[in-house]
Amino acid sequence: MTKRAINLDSGLAEAGAVLANEAARFASLGWMRGTSGNLSMVTSRDPLRLTVTASGMDKGELTETDVVLVDATGNAVSGGRPSAEAALHARVARLTGAGAVVHVHTIASVAVAERCPEGIIFRNLEMLKGIGLPTHAEEVMLPVIANSQDMTVLGNRLEAAHNPRMPAVVVAGHGLYVWGADPRQARHHTEVVEWMLELELAKR
Repeated sequence: MTKRAINLDSGLAEAGAVLANEAARFASLGWMRGTSGNLSMVTSRDPLRLTVTASGMDKGELTETDVVLVDATGNAVSGGRPSAEAALHARVARLTGAGAVVHVHTIASVAVAERCPEGIIFRNLEMLKGIGLPTHAEEVMLPVIANSQDMTVLGNRLEAAHNPRMPAVVVAGHGLYVWGADPRQARHHTEVVEWMLELELAKR
């Protein structure tokens, strides 16, 4: 094995350990039931490379080896079969500069999006500070986009709806995509956005 291959394998395992821990946390909250959801972490910018959770795995049982390295189009570079949505993760990383992307299937995101297909407005909430807004008095919209099995189509919809003040988007009938500078920030953003969605669902 070459030195480059050893470094690639060790880097993939390190990223895999991070994503496995994050996935276990989300699974424990009931946000990645069955084999649903996927996570990614940018490991290189030039060229763009992401470590993505492998397809069809129970997200509460992932190990450091249950990940795949993909390129800027979501195609596998190293490892097994990536999530079918790896291309969308790569698109988000390119569009937003994010270092990590979270995709979870939460009841609140699907239910509220069904009632607010044009977008979900949050206002006068202290939790807005958790996504980087300066005060609770801000108003911001969480975009909702129509679902598609074609990741190019879905990526185009996400890019068209992208709100720079909101590090998230809901895919109608599907779930929530959230991003951040690194896995920890992406997790925090996910928890904050989901809290606001749960509040909105309770109010309605």
